Amino acid sequence: MVPRYARPDMTAIWEPEAKYRIWFEIEAHATSKLAELGVVPESAAKALWDWWATNPKIDVDAIDDIERVTKHDVIAFLTWVADNVGDEARFLHQGMTSSDVLDTTLAVQLMRSADLLLEDMDALLEAIARRAEEHKYTPTIGRSHGIHAEPVTFGLKLAQAYAEMKRNRERLWDARAEIATCAISGAVGTFANIDPQVEAHVAAEMGLVPEPVSTQVIPRDRHAMFFATLAVIASSIERIAVEVRHLQRTEVLEAEEYFSPGQKGSSAMPHKRNPILTENLTGQARMIRAYALPAMENVALWHERDISHSSVERFIGPDACITLDFALARLTGVIDKLLVYPERMQANLDRMGGLVHSQRVLLALTQNGMSRENAYAAVQRNAMKVWESDGRLSLLDLLKADDEVTGVLSDAQLEEKFDLEYHFKHVDTIFERVFAEEQEEG
Repeated sequence: MVPRYARPDMTAIWEPEAKYRIWFEIEAHATSKLAELGVVPESAAKALWDWWATNPKIDVDAIDDIERVTKHDVIAFLTWVADNVGDEARFLHQGMTSSDVLDTTLAVQLMRSADLLLEDMDALLEAIARRAEEHKYTPTIGRSHGIHAEPVTFGLKLAQAYAEMKRNRERLWDARAEIATCAISGAVGTFANIDPQVEAHVAAEMGLVPEPVSTQVIPRDRHAMFFATLAVIASSIERIAVEVRHLQRTEVLEAEEYFSPGQKGSSAMPHKRNPILTENLTGQARMIRAYALPAMENVALWHERDISHSSVERFIGPDACITLDFALARLTGVIDKLLVYPERMQANLDRMGGLVHSQRVLLALTQNGMSRENAYAAVQRNAMKVWESDGRLSLLDLLKADDEVTGVLSDAQLEEKFDLEYHFKHVDTIFERVFAEEQEEG
């Protein structure tokens, strides 16, 4: 975790003290159920919860000191609890194995992280929807291969981003459900030394569901799907970030990141206004995607368990969640304050002499009797003249001077094919598809 790219609420979930608090809750809830089942004295559970009620500070340093001797983190924690609770702590961890605590804790941390990420996505979706509505009919050029294609609106670009992120939110919700399982099944997962009712109780208390079959660990395909989902979200963040970066290029300059008073773009060139936030998002997306591969490699553990996954998850758990939390918040800020330049968009639309209307002329020629091959050739030969003039020539003027074209279409018919508004007749339809649910809720 890099503090520069971390926010406090998400970071807090992964702090050592927060982890140990979850460990204690799992152990105490298990002991409470064991007491109810008559396996351990009720006094043991009471002692644990009475001590917890005083809300003691978890002494992370003390636990670390014990672990330096035991070389085992769960044993170090149990030893520290026993030193504080007293004799009744001997009933702690009855019939359980370390993975019961570790895996259930990781499930809680990932679930809580997902809850924050879902909130982040809600904020991002709200910002995108607001800006999409603002620029619903702002004309801009659609590009394929980076080259002018046909007109769109800037609102449609944002609507696409909204729909993509809405899908990602649904994926994250599903991934949260998949990861939120509890295993309190003992060594190799057979419940030989602990009743399945204990697992059900702990799961209910921690907001989880019992893992159907857990060997000695919760199956890692769940984690692989979770981190893969984070990677997909990161890729969508990067797609939007790259769009902003391209639009901010000097030659394009249709939109740009907000440049705050006093901000400096370059140590050498005072004129610079660089897309540093979206470039940063591209870099963060690369890291989040990188965490997905080791999560997938963790799926193939030996037999009922090994710990090759453990060190991996100590990295990717906090790092992926903390980084994505930061990235979502940063992208929300970028969208919220994005500077949009409609006049520049219109100028770019116009700069290639009407080439963006070529398809409409092609279709009109075919619909009025010309073969598609001849129609394509007629429009293309005039379009190439405009292209080679860098937009100084007008496609409409050239078409009006082309006898083959005017033998099929009148000047008035040609002029009608250069109507920009024609391309936006279904914008409302698309917006209804994308935002229908939100409009109903509103």
